[in-house]
Amino acid sequence: MEYKVYTTLPEAARQIRETVFIREQGFSLEFDETDHRAVHIVAWDGQQPAGTCRVYSGEGCFHIGRVAVLPPYRGTGLGRGLMAQAEAYIRSAGGTLAELSGQVQAAGFYQKLGYTPLGEVYPDEGCPHIRMQKQLTEA
Repeated sequence: MEYKVYTTLPEAARQIRETVFIREQGFSLEFDETDHRAVHIVAWDGQQPAGTCRVYSGEGCFHIGRVAVLPPYRGTGLGRGLMAQAEAYIRSAGGTLAELSGQVQAAGFYQKLGYTPLGEVYPDEGCPHIRMQKQLTEA
């Protein structure tokens, strides 16, 4: 798997997010102004895009969001790879704290990667989410 970082939203990331979040999960407010200031990471399996996430800074930390893996690549470690790439990017930008707003159904995945839940569960387009953070150490 090859991971590439983009400073603008690439078509591959747009297509993955449309497939996972809009068609599969039913979200409608998928694309926002944050896409214009975030970096986007895409995992490539040869010429085929397989997963994506975005990273942006704000409120004293870096945020990881829109983590999406296409169905054929789930359970392969690609999600862990995307998160590792996002954390490496944050460290390279001088960040020491990563935060995300994860779907509750994926909270166990993030906890295995060292993220701690913060606060209460809240709805985002009717889907329960929870804020999570991880203190990053030196690479």
